[in-house]
Amino acid sequence: MSFRRDYMTKPIFSWARGVLPTMSDTEREALEAGDVWWDADLFTGNPDWSKLLAFAPAQLTDEENAFLHGPVDELCKMLDEWKINWEWRDLPPEVWAFIKAKKFFGMIIPKEFGGLGFSPYAHSEVVRKISSRSLTAAVTVMVPNSLGPGELLMRFGTKEQQDKWLPRLASGQDIPCFGLTSPEAGSDAASMIDTGIICKGNFEGREVLGLRLNWHKRYITLGPVATLLGLAFKAYDPDHLVGNEDELGITVALIPTHLPGVSIGHRHLPAMQVFQNGPNWGKDVFIPLDYIIGGQERLGQGWKMLMTALAAGRGISLPSLSAAGAAYAARTTGAYARIREQFGISISKFEGIEEPLARIAGTAYLLDAARRLTCAALNEGHHPAVISGIMKLHATERMRIAIDDAMDIHGGKAVIDGPQNYLGGLYRSVPVGITVEGANILTRNLIVFGQGAIRAHPYLLQEMNALGEPDRDKGLTAFDTAFWKHVGHSFATMFRAWGRSWSFGLFAPAPDAGDATEFYRQLSRYSSAFALCADMALLTLGGALKRKEMLSARFGDILSELYLLSAALKRWQDEGRQKEDIPALEWCMASGFKTIENRFAEIFANLPNRPVAWLLKFLIQPFGARVTGPSDRIVHLCAQLVLSPSAARDRLTPDLAFVEDDGGIARLEKAFRLVTEAEDAAKQLRAARLHDWREAVKKGVITEADGEKLAAAHDAVAKVIEVDDFAPQALSPIYKKSADVHQFFQELGEQRAAS
Repeated sequence: MSFRRDYMTKPIFSWARGVLPTMSDTEREALEAGDVWWDADLFTGNPDWSKLLAFAPAQLTDEENAFLHGPVDELCKMLDEWKINWEWRDLPPEVWAFIKAKKFFGMIIPKEFGGLGFSPYAHSEVVRKISSRSLTAAVTVMVPNSLGPGELLMRFGTKEQQDKWLPRLASGQDIPCFGLTSPEAGSDAASMIDTGIICKGNFEGREVLGLRLNWHKRYITLGPVATLLGLAFKAYDPDHLVGNEDELGITVALIPTHLPGVSIGHRHLPAMQVFQNGPNWGKDVFIPLDYIIGGQERLGQGWKMLMTALAAGRGISLPSLSAAGAAYAARTTGAYARIREQFGISISKFEGIEEPLARIAGTAYLLDAARRLTCAALNEGHHPAVISGIMKLHATERMRIAIDDAMDIHGGKAVIDGPQNYLGGLYRSVPVGITVEGANILTRNLIVFGQGAIRAHPYLLQEMNALGEPDRDKGLTAFDTAFWKHVGHSFATMFRAWGRSWSFGLFAPAPDAGDATEFYRQLSRYSSAFALCADMALLTLGGALKRKEMLSARFGDILSELYLLSAALKRWQDEGRQKEDIPALEWCMASGFKTIENRFAEIFANLPNRPVAWLLKFLIQPFGARVTGPSDRIVHLCAQLVLSPSAARDRLTPDLAFVEDDGGIARLEKAFRLVTEAEDAAKQLRAARLHDWREAVKKGVITEADGEKLAAAHDAVAKVIEVDDFAPQALSPIYKKSADVHQFFQELGEQRAAS
């Protein structure tokens, strides 16, 4: 008998069991998917920075590096995004053949099954480089290596399924896709009406126990060309052929698309991007039970399987593409701002240009830092579900801002489409990344903090499990242990947060990190404040917090900033504390600290329990939000990082695809190099108030060699500034160009199904 347990904890336990909100199976399975990593440290309010700095940086093996600079570079040379989008509406046949032959579809499949067996970091690096050349090719390569049949078979497939299907997927003999989203359900997979009825039927000439499937899916990437469809549906057993339950739950199965009743081939056109994406249907499609991924024993476990796989995949694919987009924007926009002149001077000299340019450069630094840190976790075998959600959300959102800034700086150059426009396609594709793999609105308002508060909190999940324990006595004992640890943790966190906030982090723990030491102190301060505020919100709102979506989103923003800024500090440390990169790091910190302080202020203004809000404001932010963001000096220095050829610029934008052709990027890089090489001569010309380099040579102001440099730079800049134009017939209505095309569209209009 324990006095504390029986007389102090028991009444609290009984009350908490009564008010604990019910949790659906899909919510519980999503919550339990994956694991926690550095996010758990941040949630304690006292992160161990030595642990962060001790994480091994993600690195490529020699084999992976050879692939990145061999087949990946070869593939990039084969790609012409303008022709892919405007003329071919698809990757050309030789590109499809090359992708299959070099096993791009089998990057994550182990070598024992004929795949490349690459690490998550290698997968990320490949997607990143390809996406800087062609989004269509990047998405085509990305999807088979993300959530889909390959990933699910490796994690949950039977030995027979792995032996049969993985070699075919690795070689490209089968092209996979995965069907989850349906018109009725959207992001709410639990509401899908796609069904699989347990019954007996004929399959390949014999009667077997199986599933009769009916479905309608849409937005399925690679769906129009897939030969193997991974399908999520709800399984039912009305005749109790496999058990006593009627409703078995969400299940995942493999569907060869040649089976009778399967309809594929129609295409969507997502934001004018031509990667293969479209709807598919199934009408009374029969498969044996052993086509369920994992076999019959995995009936009804599909949602948990999907959430587990997504916990890793969501942290690789779109963050890699987004990091590439930000780096690409930084490199191209910095170069363009340097070479483009208005009012007789480079537009990079205008502060109005420096501000968005610094934002692009800082974003590129931050996103790639977070991508690398997340890949380091994945390389070590972790599957951090909350961090993956943070990465998907913030990588795509911040890429959107970077691309918008790049478009603003380029002006008309980026608006006029054509082969020389190197930004337009990326700009149009942004909504795709925002929407897929969990729409950003959903992820920000419901997932990041809603899942993180339970998974990453040091005691909350233990308490919830104890409250849900069917054995009341056993649950009480477990709750007693966790609850009082939680109480002690909360008091320690309160005093820690109070002290660090009122001292402005002066005595907060930090490693000896040179110029970055103060940043660690501030993150320690904000981490303790976050932990205290999260505890108080959970205490006062309980289960109602998940309905307070705006509050939840603000907490999620703070947690996200803590992770992203940790990643930036880790990157600076791993790269040898480069002095030249300090402006980018300072920009990230100042921007992040401003966001954190503003979110705290918004939480204090909107927390329903006003006395608690006043107490938290007194403890955490007695003088209000005081960080105003990057100073003008930091903005200027950060913008300079991408305005001249340098090691810092190369570190900021590493390993992007570069092809020596006459395309827009090659022209831009050439002009940038020539303009910077001719800078001294240009200054001498301006000082002499001359415009013609030939006259300057005659007057002895510059040498003949300098004059030739200026001429070459002028010609190169003129080629970059050019925009595309087309003969009238090239832009005439497509039906006037070909009777066959006209007939095709006429037939398509008659046959098109709403999807």
